[in-house]
Amino acid sequence: MRIGIGIGEIAGSPATVDNLVEQAKQAEADGFASGWFANIFGFDAILGCALAGRETSKIELGTAVVPSYPRHPTAMAQQAISANAACDGRFALGIGLSHQIVIENMLGMSYAKPYSHMKEYVEVLNPLLRGEGVGHQGAEFKIMAQIQVAGATPPPLLIAALAPKMLALAGRETAGTITWMTAMKTLKDHTVPRITDAAAAAGKPAPRVVCGLPLSVTNDPKAAREKANQAFQIYGTLPSYRAMLDREGADGPGDVAIVGDEASVGEQLDRLAEAGVTDYLAVPFPSGDDGPASVARTRELLIKRIQS
Repeated sequence: MRIGIGIGEIAGSPATVDNLVEQAKQAEADGFASGWFANIFGFDAILGCALAGRETSKIELGTAVVPSYPRHPTAMAQQAISANAACDGRFALGIGLSHQIVIENMLGMSYAKPYSHMKEYVEVLNPLLRGEGVGHQGAEFKIMAQIQVAGATPPPLLIAALAPKMLALAGRETAGTITWMTAMKTLKDHTVPRITDAAAAAGKPAPRVVCGLPLSVTNDPKAAREKANQAFQIYGTLPSYRAMLDREGADGPGDVAIVGDEASVGEQLDRLAEAGVTDYLAVPFPSGDDGPASVARTRELLIKRIQS
């Protein structure tokens, strides 16, 4: 299982241009396989990857994740191909639906048919990412277009898939999925089997399963879980993540966070790998009263694991 790390505000630092680039450079120096940029209401994740790509040479840089609704597929493809060129082929495009409260209440767009939207979006986006011409007349998009960026290669596409139909779509049509607030039992019994079976049925290679979960190395797991419930409270209220927490039998985000001392956290990471996770996206958070010290301790454990 490859170990990556979140880059941006979720990593505990302000998302300025200089800070994002420095985080990516440090992640590469520390040996992380990948660095993942969140795309919420701050710095643009694809642009962040492109900028960091010019200052790094080995680390994979990806988005976790860019909402599909606000970006026309041609705009998404153009940005992604350009970012992959800037990263010398080390960019991964992670996209997702976002949430009804964002798409409808904040952006004024319809969220009536999220699966149909993503299915058609991927149908258009995939050939555009390959530089192919697209003639598409669908329910949502009517497109005659082609994107070509000199010296670029197609970036891998991953979908933030949680429900069965979305996991099947990800397995058939993309390189894999990126999950959040989805823990051990659900990954083993739901996520990995569904996406893997769909990929196999479509004659595709085994998919990537990028699992994002909060992480804190601490001697006080109870306090850490309480801290996670506070820091990640919003994710316990959004329907898609709430469904994953309910499937796991978790009351809140703190129940699925990876917390404990070095030995306990190591065992939990081993179980993620055994469940079929190919990439762990670590989101370190401060726990208890030690704040930054717990984040440093968490990062130290991850680096030791990478180097072992």
